[in-house]
Amino acid sequence: MRRSRNKERKSLQEQIKERKGAALVYFVLRLLVVAVMVRCALVGDYESLFLCILTLILFTVPTMLERRLRIDIPDALEIIILLFIYAAEILGEIRSFYIYFPNWDTVLHTINGFLAAAIGFALVDILNEEESFSMRLSPVTMAIVAFCFSMTIGIVWEFFEFAMDHFFALDMQKDTILHGINSVKLSPGITTIPTGIQNITDVIVVTGDGSQQALGLGGYLDIGLYDTMMDLLVNFIGAFVFSTLGYFYVRARGAGRFKRLKNLLPTKVRQTLHLDDEEDTTP
Repeated sequence: MRRSRNKERKSLQEQIKERKGAALVYFVLRLLVVAVMVRCALVGDYESLFLCILTLILFTVPTMLERRLRIDIPDALEIIILLFIYAAEILGEIRSFYIYFPNWDTVLHTINGFLAAAIGFALVDILNEEESFSMRLSPVTMAIVAFCFSMTIGIVWEFFEFAMDHFFALDMQKDTILHGINSVKLSPGITTIPTGIQNITDVIVVTGDGSQQALGLGGYLDIGLYDTMMDLLVNFIGAFVFSTLGYFYVRARGAGRFKRLKNLLPTKVRQTLHLDDEEDTTP
């Protein structure tokens, strides 16, 4: 049986020939990350160097999942995942695209909601095809599960951002400049009626030693709430879009105008053993 197992494992050269597009994107992105990593090492930017190493590790996750879970990730989905990782870690964090392009984070969270829904949908679809799995979910239920899976991923990520900001004094939850606030904390006495302050142009911070400092930001500094809610909102949009498309895909049994959606859905790898493999029982 040893020879049959070896036949199931394709060499790296065979995988590259079969998946030229994904292999080319992987090679180019990996080369770019290595170049950035060398530059970070030369200038002593060890935080960015760590992000580069993390990015290279994340690049291997799709292939690792394929081997461990015996699934096939379509080229289109794998390319999107690789580009997403590069856009988030290298362009977003190291090249400061989050600062230069205010909507960069919003776009990535929308894509994340879309991709997470695709993964959740594929997991349910794979379970539906398993003979050992007794339940058969309807297209509506599959869409709801995929949507909830995507939103859960988005919420867990926001928990992670909050934890990093709270315990390590980072700023993953980017701040927003507001020109008006409403809060019951500003109301006299104990009441649930908020008091508002509008047309805020600056805020003066008084520290424990009595010193004062004007922030000079042109308004009130919100610490992450708007960023978190916007991230969850666009994650909701991405998840809803794919879940809706996935519903029509399953309802049409992968045919019609939604058949191309299969290019974004991982599938279970079926084992096929040839007669000569079965007859070969040499240890």
